[in-house]
Amino acid sequence: MRSFRFTALILLSALCITSAAAQNYPTRAIHIIVPFPAGGPSDVLARLISDKMSVDFQQAVVVENRPGANTVIGAEAAAKATGDGYTLLMAIDSTLVMNQYLYKTLPYDPIADFAPISLVAKTIGLLVVNAQSDYKSVKDLIAKAKAAPGKLNYGAGTISTKLQGYLFNDAAGVDTVLVPYNGSSEVAHGILTKSVDFVFDGPSAELPLIQSGDLRALAKLDSRAFPALPDLPTLDAAADLHLGNLTVWLGLVAPRGTPAAIIDKLQSETAKILNDPAIKARADAVGLYLSSSTPAEFADFIKTEAARWQPVVKKSGLHFD
Repeated sequence: MRSFRFTALILLSALCITSAAAQNYPTRAIHIIVPFPAGGPSDVLARLISDKMSVDFQQAVVVENRPGANTVIGAEAAAKATGDGYTLLMAIDSTLVMNQYLYKTLPYDPIADFAPISLVAKTIGLLVVNAQSDYKSVKDLIAKAKAAPGKLNYGAGTISTKLQGYLFNDAAGVDTVLVPYNGSSEVAHGILTKSVDFVFDGPSAELPLIQSGDLRALAKLDSRAFPALPDLPTLDAAADLHLGNLTVWLGLVAPRGTPAAIIDKLQSETAKILNDPAIKARADAVGLYLSSSTPAEFADFIKTEAARWQPVVKKSGLHFD
C-alpha cells in the first residue's frame, strides 16, 4: 500500500512539474527547422508563423534553414533534438510520407520520431514554362514532348513535385526527363535560365516572375481559386487529363517526447496565427492556403496520405538508395 501511494505521489509530482513547465513555456528561443533553402513555401510559412509567434510568446522564434537530401537533413536534426518544445520542424508531405518509401535506410522514423502539432497549409501547384518558349498551352507542351520522346526535361524541387511530373508523364503519355533541384528558389532559377523546359512548383518563388512576364504559367494543379492568376486553367481542363487535385501540404511537428501540454499550447497558438485574417491574406496571395488541425487530426491525416502515396511511389520506380 505504501509502495502504491509512493508511486502515485511520484506520478502526481511529475504531472504537476510538466503542467507548470507547459504553463511557463516558452522561457527561451524556439527554433523552427525548415528543410529547404530560404524563399520556398516552407520557409515563407515558417517565417509568417515565427514572426507572430514571437510576438505572442514574447520570445524569439528563429527559423533555421537546413536544406538537402529531400528534407532528410533537416528532419534528422529535428528528430534528434530534445523533446522540450524548443525545436520544431516545418515538415512537408515528403518528410512524413514519401521518404519512407524512397530510402531503404532512413535516419528518422516519420511516425515514431515526431509528435504532430498541426497541419498548416495545402499549397497550390503550378506548371510553368519560360515566357520566351513556344509553349503557349499545356497541349503545346504535350505535342512537343510526343514529337521528341525523352528530349524535354522538367525541374522539380520536392518529392511531391517530382511525383507530379511522373503522374503528368503517365497521364499525358509522354516521356520527359526529371532534373532534380533543391527547393523552389533553384527551380525558379532553372526555368528562368532555360536550363529545363518546364517545372512543377508552388507559386511562392515563380509568381513574381510570372507577374513580371519572365515566366508563363500554363496550368494549376488543383481546382481551388487562385486570385493571383484568376484565368489559369487546371491541368486536367487544359489538356483533358484526369489527375485530380495534386496538393503539396506542410505541417508542424516536434521531436517525440515533447510533453502533450506543450504540444497543445503550440497547436493553439498555431491555429490562432493561421486564422488571423492578415496572415491568411498574405499566405493566399502566394498560393499558400492555410489549414489548421488538432494533433490527432494531423496524425490521422499523415496515415491516410501514407496509404495514398505508397503505390504511386512504387509504380514510379523513384528511389534514392
